[in-house]
Amino acid sequence: MSRRAELLAIYRSLLAAFGPQRWWPARTPFEVCVGAILTQNTAWTHVERAIANLRRERVLGPRKLRRLAPRRLAGLLRPAGYFNVKERRLRAFLDLIHERHGGSIRRLLRQEPVRLREELLGVKGIGKETADSMVLYAAGAPRFVVDAYTHRVLCRHGLAAPGDGYDAVQALFEDALPREARLYNEYHALLVHLGKDYCRSRRPRCESCPLAWHPHEGTT
Repeated sequence: MSRRAELLAIYRSLLAAFGPQRWWPARTPFEVCVGAILTQNTAWTHVERAIANLRRERVLGPRKLRRLAPRRLAGLLRPAGYFNVKERRLRAFLDLIHERHGGSIRRLLRQEPVRLREELLGVKGIGKETADSMVLYAAGAPRFVVDAYTHRVLCRHGLAAPGDGYDAVQALFEDALPREARLYNEYHALLVHLGKDYCRSRRPRCESCPLAWHPHEGTT
């Protein structure tokens, strides 16, 4: 079986088992970006509470957020954890929108995807996973997002090695699969679901895993 056929078979098995994930859970592209920054090193449930704070205060927009005093913004972000650090990272992102794109999230996101990614990676505190989440889920461009769940699943099924870095794992998907944002969106979300509920770091549920048909290399 070719790598393309193998990855598509995994995708179809997960989609049949879990159904469409409708990820990213956000109302606007800007909210996607905020969530991508806030979800670093924390559970999504905590991020939802922080975003709910911003929505309740009616400040969930680039200009309104940027006008908030640092202490005020950090307080609203408290549920997401590391709130002072995340306040600085979010503010750096807001400065990018203001200084290079006139405060317009649309102008930022409608750039050519490679240029957009480069700009995002130039923001302090935004790494490859966060930038690619924005490119894929907010801008709708085909860039596969790699996270800890993705890496764990691939390693356990012999499709990647523990030492493979972000770029190598991303290339595995992007070289084999059609360059389609919708496919990358759903595939990544399905892998997150699998990693949380079955392919866990401790006590993985291998016997009932939707990928039980696929060769299993271990639980590293």
